[in-house]
Parts: sequence; C-alpha cells; structure tokens
Amino acid sequence: MQYDDAIVSFEVGNTMRDLVIGEGKTAAALDHPLDQQIFHIRMANSQGRREAASLLLKKMYGWRGYSIDPHATHLPNKITLFAETGGDTVGTMSLCLDDSEIGLPADENFGDKLDLLRAQDRRLCEPSRLAIDKGVSKRVFAALIHISYIYAHNIHGYTDYVIEVNPRHVMFYKRMLGFRDFGGERECTRVGAPAVLLRLELDYMGEQIEKFGGMMEQHGNERSFYPFFFPIWDEPGITGRLVMGATSSSWPAQHK
Repeated sequence: MQYDDAIVSFEVGNTMRDLVIGEGKTAAALDHPLDQQIFHIRMANSQGRREAASLLLKKMYGWRGYSIDPHATHLPNKITLFAETGGDTVGTMSLCLDDSEIGLPADENFGDKLDLLRAQDRRLCEPSRLAIDKGVSKRVFAALIHISYIYAHNIHGYTDYVIEVNPRHVMFYKRMLGFRDFGGERECTRVGAPAVLLRLELDYMGEQIEKFGGMMEQHGNERSFYPFFFPIWDEPGITGRLVMGATSSSWPAQHK
C-alpha cells in the first residue's frame, strides 16, 4: 500500500474502544494488541477505501445485530476517515455536515433540538459511525477527531458538533472532549436503544487544542484527550493534505 497520500502518520501504543451510540463491545476475535505501530489516517475517497471502512463497521457492529448501510458513505454531505496499520483498517469515523436538503442523522430523533441551533445561525456537523478496534491506541481516536475538527471548522467554518451517544458513554464525552448536554435522552430509532444528544462548540475545541495539543504524557493533571491531539503547528500541513484528499469528493467542490 502507498503511504504518500496519508493525511498524517504517527507511531503510538495504548488502548481505546468504540464509544458512540449503537456501537457495543468488540468481538473477542478483534482483541489484538497493537504496540508501537505506525498508523496512517486517510480519507475514504474511493470505492475501495469506503469498503474497507465499511468492513470494520460491519465486523464490529454487525455481530450485535446492528444494521450497517454499505452505501451510507456515499452521501454528498459526509466524509469518512479511516486509520490503518500494517495494511489493516483499525479505526474509522464519518463526519456529516449539515445540509438543508439532507440534514443530519440526529435529525431523525432530535430534529426539533437541532432546529433551535440552526435558528441561531449555528452551523452543525455530526461525528458518526466511530469504530476503533479494541487494543488500538487512544491517539488514533484523538487523531480522527482532530482531523474531523480541522475539516469542519478550519476548512468549512462549521461551529458545533452534535452527537448521539449511548447514556453509558455520556460522561466519557463530557470529560474527555468537553461535550455538554443539549437534547436530553430519547429512543434512537436507528438502533432501538436510548440516545443522549450532546453538543460541543468547535471554538472551545480549538482553544483546548491550542492549550494542550501535542503534550502527550507530559500533560500534568489534564485528564481530557486533548493532550493526545496534534500540536497546533501541525494543523496547516494537515489542512493542506485534507484539501488535496477531498478534491475527488463532491461535497467540498459544492460547499466551500
């Protein structure tokens, strides 16, 4: 596999797991240690890459009975990022950008709440379908989130993340990224499980990245994931590679 089109590459260890709504525990077959491996983050901007990202979702969630739409990544308001190491896809997430015709996945259950933000001229985006193989570094999780932030906020000027999460994961997102309660708890009709709507202002995320990004284990008493984000001075290079990687996607061409 060629690595010259990676948005970013880095070497890490440690552990993380899947945490968004409808994403349960991983199968035992996926429990493999990955220590000091080189990870590459790319945009799934081709059919083969979308299929690789879909495969990870299917093998992590399909065994629990969740339905994974193999065509979901083709929506024009969505990008999909994926992490790979040694030729294996080990992490993926999608980012949906609000569109007046398509909307966001959270509109299905929380459309009235999202409309309140839209009425304030907030520009919304929704991280979704986040999947990280068990045993994969927390830095992979941080990298996917940071890159999605750069794409949404720095390139396209979006102002807020909204996300539906299982109630048992609410404290994680609040503590580790700074999300706040916004829409309360409702039934998620897509997976038949309870969901809580959370919101995060991207200006706040940018402040935390500037303050803590790149500190890694030298973060003192900071308990969030922001020390595992990239340092702020890496953002221009990541931005450039993101723009280049998105040139084959219809969304940036239509909505820049």
